[in-house]
Amino acid sequence: MQSLRFVMLGVALVLAAGVPAQAGEQAVKPPFQLSDVRMMVRLSQPQIAPDGKRIALIVTRYDWKTDQSRPRIEVVDVASGKARVLTWHRKGINALQWSHDGTRLGFIAEAPAPAAVKAEGGKSGAAVTGADAKPKPQVFVLPMDGGDARQITQTPRGVDVFAWSPHDARIAYISEDAPANAKALAHHDGAFEVTDGNFQLRNALAPWHLWVVASSGSKAVRLTEGSYSLQTDQQGTPYPAWSADGRTIAFIRYPGPYWGPSFHSIVDVVAAAGGTPRTLSDQQGAMSVQYAPDSATRYAYLRPRNGDENNGNAVYVGANGHDRDVTADLARNIDSYAWMPDGRSLLLSGELGTRSVLWLQPLHGKARVLDLGDVDVQQQPSVARDGAIAFIGSTSTHPDELYVLRRAGAAPRRLTDLNSIADQRLLGRTQSIDWTGPGGFHEDGVLVYPVHYEAGRRYPLVLVIHGGPEGASTVVFSPLTQLLSAAGFLVFEPNYRGSTNLGDAYQHAIFRDTGEGPGQDVMAGLAAVEKLGIVDTNRIGVSGWSYGGYMTAWLTGHYDIWKAAVAGAALTDWVMDYTIAYYQMGDTYFFGGSPWVAKYRDIWRAQSPIAYAQNVKAPTLIMGDVGDANVPLVNSYEWYHALRDNGVAVRFIAYPADTHFPEDIVQTTDVYRRWVDWMKQYLH
Repeated sequence: MQSLRFVMLGVALVLAAGVPAQAGEQAVKPPFQLSDVRMMVRLSQPQIAPDGKRIALIVTRYDWKTDQSRPRIEVVDVASGKARVLTWHRKGINALQWSHDGTRLGFIAEAPAPAAVKAEGGKSGAAVTGADAKPKPQVFVLPMDGGDARQITQTPRGVDVFAWSPHDARIAYISEDAPANAKALAHHDGAFEVTDGNFQLRNALAPWHLWVVASSGSKAVRLTEGSYSLQTDQQGTPYPAWSADGRTIAFIRYPGPYWGPSFHSIVDVVAAAGGTPRTLSDQQGAMSVQYAPDSATRYAYLRPRNGDENNGNAVYVGANGHDRDVTADLARNIDSYAWMPDGRSLLLSGELGTRSVLWLQPLHGKARVLDLGDVDVQQQPSVARDGAIAFIGSTSTHPDELYVLRRAGAAPRRLTDLNSIADQRLLGRTQSIDWTGPGGFHEDGVLVYPVHYEAGRRYPLVLVIHGGPEGASTVVFSPLTQLLSAAGFLVFEPNYRGSTNLGDAYQHAIFRDTGEGPGQDVMAGLAAVEKLGIVDTNRIGVSGWSYGGYMTAWLTGHYDIWKAAVAGAALTDWVMDYTIAYYQMGDTYFFGGSPWVAKYRDIWRAQSPIAYAQNVKAPTLIMGDVGDANVPLVNSYEWYHALRDNGVAVRFIAYPADTHFPEDIVQTTDVYRRWVDWMKQYLH
């Protein structure tokens, strides 16, 4: 399963773009400011109704004073664009899904723990303590003709995802089992065996399994059990998939609840009435299974192309045990897919150069890119029965909004204006830039000009390097990049081998070449920007979060041109990271084997920036989250002490969060502020 490591999360660092400013605009509009970040609205999970007339989505605003997010479900009328709020004051909203007849909307939200609910109803309930006393995510169903949402599930461990049956009578959901050592835990005996878990774990994990409940609410029926799991401790849970006749449910089967061995996932299926599951596809690395419309046998799933974890994700379609990569001709990474109503084609999303696009892919034949104008696709689109498509989109001058296509090939129409703050600000001009890199690779990136750019002048330049490495820099709006532009910087966002936007050969080229090759790619891109004659070559800074932080550490240890650096959530020591991070087996696919095996030992150390820390001269700001299980903060501790002990000007800022990037608005804006101020301090 192709998994994006070191990708920045939350409202954070989607990479930015802008447009030229007219003379009148420069006199009237102020540049994008840090305070504007607080006003930005997050749109997510668009779900178009089966008849294509309404779109439900989650709209999240941020409360600066309380540092809380305020999500709510809204439904937008496609014809008029008018929005109606469906929920208020609910927490943990997730997994929106229309019933097939369009009369009800299902979603997940927090609810009091089941035992606590019993006690409130006047019946005896067991004492609720510790983690089990906290609110749990449960399934709710909201009638669209009026009335309150009804809680359908009462699962002790909560619900991760769910799916309606074809005729809406039942709901399949996935929930975590109770701990195997529950009795011992009750007596404060929490010792557990360490296997594939990361160093942040405080207890052994229980597997996740499949249940079915009536959509009107009833006692749930368990369908799977065992040591295997339908979810792991990291990333999102794959949705269960009903066959069109409602008789079977397909699901992704992991070896266990830990992410480490998750690359061996396969597709299983179980009868909705109960029974022993069987394997539907044994192709390892499978994820995101969906049955074709009106089919009980044809299915699709994502999987790294040819099972090679260093390739991009492909879409495989199968029936009766025969699976085929229908996206082989594209030979590039696919972020997501959805069946079209005819069952003979698929809607694909992914990066193409410096754009995020949609393809229409027939089951037999070549895919074609849909013309979306200047709109780039963010998140997975949703498809109605009439072929209408809803998606969240962004342009170079405007953050995320809700868009609709009446059919594949139609022009996109914007339905919301929730992020109009950007229209009131002066933004930096953007252009894509490409060059020929080492090994003859065609490479590209995004260049954002200072807000008040004047031809003939040379400006300080800041590199903002994307994470992943399986990610890409594209021309979409980003707070960080526009803040740097407003501060008077050129901003260069290079793609490099391992990126997902230039095809499998380019993505695969990072295999056993995680630092030197990508570093040379970035430097070739920098040379291309310098040829434009607009860069003050004595004032260049480098920065990035996640794998962008790794690249920052690598570049400052190998090239003596940087006057400042920001290393966010940076991996600096591959061996240590493999040993304690949740990623573990994911790291081995970069190198071919374990660092603790003599055959592979040397390359892991040679590709670690910490081995070259003594070469670093650039003043460096280090940032990261204390509870980051993806890139443990120990990496940053090593980097900080190595730089400080060698006389480098360095500061280390840690955020008390258990995420890979702070998800709350206060700490997010603090990251931006420190990032920009560090560059201003050393480059202005």
